[in-house]
Amino acid sequence: MELFGSSYSAEMGSDLSEVTFFSCLKILSESLGKMPCYLIDEDKRRITNHETSWFLNVQPNDFMTPAQFFTLLEFNRNYYGNAYVYIDKDSGGITGLYPLDPRSVQIWIDNAGIFPNRKFYYFYTDSRTGKSFYFDPAEVLHFKSWITDESGLAGKSVREILATSFTGAKASTKFLNELYSKGLMASAVVKFTGDLKRESQDKLLDAIIAQAEDKGRRLITLPFGFDIQKLDLKLTDNQFFELKKFTARQIAAAFGVNSFYLNDLEKSSYASAAAQNLVFYTSTLLYILNLYEQEMNRKLLTRKELLAGMGYKFNVAVLLRGDPESQAEVIQKLIAVGVYSVDEARHLLDRPSCEGGDVRYVNGSYVRLEDIGKAYEGKNVE
Repeated sequence: MELFGSSYSAEMGSDLSEVTFFSCLKILSESLGKMPCYLIDEDKRRITNHETSWFLNVQPNDFMTPAQFFTLLEFNRNYYGNAYVYIDKDSGGITGLYPLDPRSVQIWIDNAGIFPNRKFYYFYTDSRTGKSFYFDPAEVLHFKSWITDESGLAGKSVREILATSFTGAKASTKFLNELYSKGLMASAVVKFTGDLKRESQDKLLDAIIAQAEDKGRRLITLPFGFDIQKLDLKLTDNQFFELKKFTARQIAAAFGVNSFYLNDLEKSSYASAAAQNLVFYTSTLLYILNLYEQEMNRKLLTRKELLAGMGYKFNVAVLLRGDPESQAEVIQKLIAVGVYSVDEARHLLDRPSCEGGDVRYVNGSYVRLEDIGKAYEGKNVE
């Protein structure tokens, strides 16, 4: 029997404790996890009988659901700069898609010509068994961050790019935590007349600190001739909160997460949830989804299937849905111009098909531009 647990490290815990960094990771990872991924043909119809449909829509492997699978990949891509998935195959085809720990993956470039027909390989070491494996690039889905190293083979994480700002953000969080633990009290100076040896000073300060911390009291007693003076600490004078807010916005901007997703509405104008989601999709998620779709297209589909117009597509409709009133108005307009049939509109609302619902309706008075006026030819029109 083998115990499986999380690979949560002290370094990771320290990084994730920074609330802006954690929030951005959560928003991006959950956004990808909530969108279903479908295989479609050249006519945009869903293909359900392909071998990858089961793994992308039901169960990627024996341990994960599709939502967990894509959420983990997006977390790894942002946190480590790279997300890797091993495509397990046998003679019958794909048997599973298994995420790899990015910390255990190395990219080896074959500049000595040891491996024929391949310029690089993925070298993976299983942390549980200690076994090592060489993976052909065709066996690994590799999703990188938008910025890579010089070779273009490996991505860089936001932590590496924003090392200075990120270190400052963690330091400010640690400072506030220490301040709260002291009851928001600054340091103080004990004044007395005379001279004490270092050992006596340490004993005196230890006694005062112990008395102050006892039962959370706010008052202490001092020996005759001693006085205590609190050092003035004003976070507003030091512009601490302004600097902290600025750093938080820098981190969010690096992830492409808008401030209103972090409940920072100071410089935001009013907008509906649908409008905010649309901005988030066009400015941030569109590139990320293209990155995933293109990598899956070239690794999970054959050249013949690609030439036939097949491809993977994330369903962004689950993200761009507006309020019920706006959604009803849009659906009504699309039915009126024949884009949707009644059944297709009902499916968007999770309703079953109805009799005759597969017919599209359009206004019969519409004509082509070149046919304008033909209805009146040969007639006297006053």
